[in-house]
Amino acid sequence: MTSSTDAPITRASVGLRSERGPVLLAVMLSTGLVAIDATILAAAVPAVVDDLGGLTQFPWLFSVYLLAQAVSMPVYGKLSDLVGRKRIMLVGVGLFVVGSLLCGVAWSMGSLIAFRALQGLGAGAVQPVGMTILGDIYSVAERAKVQGYVASVWAASSLVGPTLGGIFADYLSWRWIFLVNLPLGAVATWMLWTRFTESRAPRDPGAARPRIDVAGSVLLTLGTVALLVALLEGGVVWAWSSRASIGLLAGAAVLLAAFVLVEHRAAEPVLPLWVFRHRVVGAAMALSFVVGVLLLGLTSYVPLFSQGVLGTGAIVAGFVLAAMTIGWPVAATTAGRVYLRFGFRATVLLGSVVSVVGAALLLTVDGSSSPLHLAVPNFVMGLGFGWVASPSIVAAQAAVGWQERGVATSATLFARSIGSAVGVAAFGALANSVVRGRLGHEPESLESLPPGVLEPAIEAVFVLSFAIALTLLLASVLMPKRVEEVVEEPVSEDAPTT
Repeated sequence: MTSSTDAPITRASVGLRSERGPVLLAVMLSTGLVAIDATILAAAVPAVVDDLGGLTQFPWLFSVYLLAQAVSMPVYGKLSDLVGRKRIMLVGVGLFVVGSLLCGVAWSMGSLIAFRALQGLGAGAVQPVGMTILGDIYSVAERAKVQGYVASVWAASSLVGPTLGGIFADYLSWRWIFLVNLPLGAVATWMLWTRFTESRAPRDPGAARPRIDVAGSVLLTLGTVALLVALLEGGVVWAWSSRASIGLLAGAAVLLAAFVLVEHRAAEPVLPLWVFRHRVVGAAMALSFVVGVLLLGLTSYVPLFSQGVLGTGAIVAGFVLAAMTIGWPVAATTAGRVYLRFGFRATVLLGSVVSVVGAALLLTVDGSSSPLHLAVPNFVMGLGFGWVASPSIVAAQAAVGWQERGVATSATLFARSIGSAVGVAAFGALANSVVRGRLGHEPESLESLPPGVLEPAIEAVFVLSFAIALTLLLASVLMPKRVEEVVEEPVSEDAPTT
């Protein structure tokens, strides 16, 4: 292998200038598309509604994206194990870019929602497969350094996203929120296509050609969609006791039960049931699930408390929440050194303790607090999440071989998505219950409530957050003290410039 640089570059080197640097940069660019998209749209919602209408439909701009991303993750993870990472990653980036282009030319709220779903399908491949690629080409020790590069993408996006969204909405057009993805996606696609050469892990020549688990994929997708829609809309669009909620939850139970039966017989199950029994992957999924529950509780109610109770503007509320999204990558950057020295269990225990401390600090916030007082607990909890989530994924990837790494990675991220939906449902049900007890009737919306009613409702959410943070400590104990890395021959490398 040769390089155009004068200085010799060894495979042991880590960084953007190493021989694997172009692949790392391509993954960072691809991840950046998803990361920025997670925050850039929120600031432009009023401009979108003014142009397209559909005020009652706009929450689906976020919900449909979450749904599409969540349900597609396990499918992409399995496909990446069967046909290779590069193909699936290119499909994901391509879908995201095409979806962005269509969002940029959307003619109605309905069409914009549909194209957001297409974006979500692309994001469902980019995040897990990108992380799987890094798990393939870097050892556990090297990933301790690589995490800093990927974490910097999320940190920058949490600050750049809302700012860009506001600038585009105020001075150009909200459509540029989506169109800006086109050149970034083009660069990421070119770098993946030209600089990432993947060698599949060898299969037994006499083995049958891998079969796609179509039945399992369909059942998992339909069951997950039914479950997520029930959790996201229950108690909001319809009552929990309504026929819609009961029908969706019952349908989800039937579909997922059928999925389990199908997976027992499938030759190549899309989400193998062994992931739930695997000590390391199962522990990583449990930790990721709890982080997802807490994450959506903060994301949904901290800005609402800032604006509705403390009386701040939307920009200040955004920066209060950004404290968490800054703390997370800061911790993720340092997590590698911690788990290399003390192990994965010690690292996730540290993160869990820090998360509990942050949740306890959140209990000290009330209507007389300053925005800074509200931001500090969010930053501390972000630190805790960074020391839990990132090491969990690295541990899950290290504990399996190449042909299971895509499934292990996507299953861990899938668990976080399901946890997020459960968090929305649990916190929403609690907040609505408190409000209903004070008003004597069902609230039309939490956003329109006076501070005297809204404050105790969200403070109840903060109490529940503290209780759930304690469960993170229990989940941390599930992680084995020692995680043996499955060492294989290198299966992926970037194509050098000659």
